[in-house]
Formats: sequence, C-alpha cells, structure tokens
Amino acid sequence: MKFIIILALLGIVAALASAGLFMLRKGRPDAQGADSDGRDRRMARALAWRVGLSVGLFLLILLAYAAGWIEPSGLPTGR
Repeated sequence: MKFIIILALLGIVAALASAGLFMLRKGRPDAQGADSDGRDRRMARALAWRVGLSVGLFLLILLAYAAGWIEPSGLPTGR
C-alpha cells in the first residue's frame, strides 16, 4: 500500500511540474498571434490530472482505512 501511495504522490508532483513547465515555456506564434493557446490547453490538462490524482489518492486512503488495510499509528506521546 505504501508503494501505491508513493507512486501517486510522485505522479501528483510530476503533473504539477509539467504544468509549471508548460506555463513557463514559450509557444510558437500562429497566424493570429495567439501563441499561448496550445500551452494553456496543455497546462490546464496537466493541472486537471493533478487534481484527479489527488482526489483519487484521497479516496484510496479512505477506502484502505475502511477496509482495514492501513491503520493510524498516532504520535507516541508520554513514552
């Protein structure tokens, strides 16, 4: 379960990084001068993937807790 959670977190960070790169990269200007149209679409798609992965990870953690696959350990206070 830890491996799946770590992979999901890496996917979330990768989607965020790719959205940042699409935001910073300059696009090719077309005939109408709208050089950021394709870049904006790709950035929005990367951010949508990030949101989808985040929601999916949250639901996976809730399901794993409800099924008993993971248990909270808490903080070891007073030891």
